[in-house]
Amino acid sequence: MQLTWYGQAAFRLVDEGGYRIICDPYNPELLGYAPIRDECDLVITSSDDDDAHCRHDLIPGEHTWLNALDAVRAGGATTVDGREIRAVEAMEIESHPLHAPGQNAMYRFTVDGLDIAHMGDIGNPLNERQTRFLDGADVLLALAGGELVIDLPELVRVIGETRPKLVVPMHFRTLVYRPRSLLWIESFLSHFDEADVDFAFGSEATITRESLPSSTRVLVMDYVR
Repeated sequence: MQLTWYGQAAFRLVDEGGYRIICDPYNPELLGYAPIRDECDLVITSSDDDDAHCRHDLIPGEHTWLNALDAVRAGGATTVDGREIRAVEAMEIESHPLHAPGQNAMYRFTVDGLDIAHMGDIGNPLNERQTRFLDGADVLLALAGGELVIDLPELVRVIGETRPKLVVPMHFRTLVYRPRSLLWIESFLSHFDEADVDFAFGSEATITRESLPSSTRVLVMDYVR
């Protein structure tokens, strides 16, 4: 699997057969990250009303779009192009300073036999059902804490309980997008041993089942320039 991080919560995952999935694309005018110029086959968004997470319409070319909340409404799972996408309902932080908190979803799917979990935009402590939804993921695309998402102690609890093999942090402050509501990546990394942290030194990484660690490690990626 080839993994690309565009910035914020937006990723592209490409399997060995060339099938392309983009998760939670943003509005570049809102966040300052580069426009996403890659085409794909499927866009999954954690909601349909958040410019930082839902702009499937800005992805070039023809593709299928799935709002993960539709998978929630379908009983927790749906199938697109023969691929099962599972989802569980979540909410933005209850005391959101910009608007009333909105619904979103955390979601999971498989690429090249790797179980991928995306945390969407959840802003509150996870309940038991939400925590168990993340159990045993091979790759967790994890919110990195801050005022607008789950706080770091809660995130560390969830990672410790669910034991993903690889944690890829997202949704943290960068030189491009640096509101005070987001934390720098150092705050997230301070909760992990240095020996358990790797750096991609770029916006792309290749992940295979054979390359997965035996216990949880963190992979820090750069955003697309």
